[in-house]
Amino acid sequence: MTGAFLCAEEPAVERAHAETWRRFIDEHGIMRDHVGELPTPEDCRLGKPNAIGWWSPIENGPMFTGMYLHAMVERARRSGAASDKEQARKLAQGLLRCASVSDVPGFVARGVGSDGKCHYPLSSDDQMQPWFLGLHAYLLSDIPSAAERTVLVAKVREVADVLESTGWRVPCDGSFKGDFRGAFKGEHFRDAARYVFMLCAAYEMTGDAVWLERYRRALDEKPAKSAETRREICALGCSRDLGFIPTLQKGQFWIYVGTQAGLARLAAVETDAATKAAYRQGLDVSARFALSSVDTHAMFDNADQGFFGTADWRAANPTWFPQPTQAEAERLARIVDYKKRGPRKNYESTWMRHPLAAAAVVALAGEASARPQVLKAIRHYDYAKLNMAEFFFAEVAYYALPEAK
Repeated sequence: MTGAFLCAEEPAVERAHAETWRRFIDEHGIMRDHVGELPTPEDCRLGKPNAIGWWSPIENGPMFTGMYLHAMVERARRSGAASDKEQARKLAQGLLRCASVSDVPGFVARGVGSDGKCHYPLSSDDQMQPWFLGLHAYLLSDIPSAAERTVLVAKVREVADVLESTGWRVPCDGSFKGDFRGAFKGEHFRDAARYVFMLCAAYEMTGDAVWLERYRRALDEKPAKSAETRREICALGCSRDLGFIPTLQKGQFWIYVGTQAGLARLAAVETDAATKAAYRQGLDVSARFALSSVDTHAMFDNADQGFFGTADWRAANPTWFPQPTQAEAERLARIVDYKKRGPRKNYESTWMRHPLAAAAVVALAGEASARPQVLKAIRHYDYAKLNMAEFFFAEVAYYALPEAK
């Protein structure tokens, strides 16, 4: 299938793809959150707008880049185009950079600022699992050269070994060195599914048998506060997490796309029948749970002209104070001048990000019958008018759909 045929088959996907690469993939191969001035080394050192990097253009670099690379590897496989392979390669190098700008082993920065190296000190589990997801897809493809593969595998091994040593807690950097932000051994569906995927992915990427042993052992373990094993938790789908994310169905599917993608990979390669069935059940439960949210794309008006003040993040987040703790960083992040931010960020998050992320969750379950509903959502948007990079979920959804016969 050639790139031209892809364009003829689904023009909306090609429009989304062109806009993503025109406006949101930086020179290093890292996806920005939105268009806006990059933070400087001084901003990152002081924690402006906050030490987490929330509301800055480099808020979600590995999270978005990793999920996008996962889809771009499939795009390159389908098209065979050298240009698609080169774009996948650039994204992989972006993920490598995120894990190479700190002197803290295992730290994966959210992105890089104006000098190509500065970064905020707090990463998160949201950034870490998609970092694994994207590199896993890339390393299992035929795209990387032998030299490139050697470098990437070494970095994966380094990060995985650090996570194992910390009990799968995500390390911080800078003034927060020694702290952790997020972990993977909890009792929730998202914890269990991401943890077992990363263990299996570490094995598939490095070939080190110890990761396969840890993966098998983890399936039979019961996390603290859980009456079920991780295998059983994986079968329950994302609706199990409503107790701690009650707004999941109203706006939070975007943080489950990576989880669903990892679970889909596990379901594809697992050889134990009971475990495979558990994964399939979890995929299907999550897809059914997300299906109604796909249709909310119709609430998005392409003629809306709400003000997107987030582009000027300094004006929208004028308050600043030192943040010696993560709690203080979160407190600062919640202080926003909503008049200067304007309504458009929330509008796009609610009526673009959420339905497209839901479409990706549905598509990743691999059910061909959902194709018309997913395509309807993908075709709804004028991608040139969107301010947030999160419309990349349209491509994630499309390349997760089974190929049309």
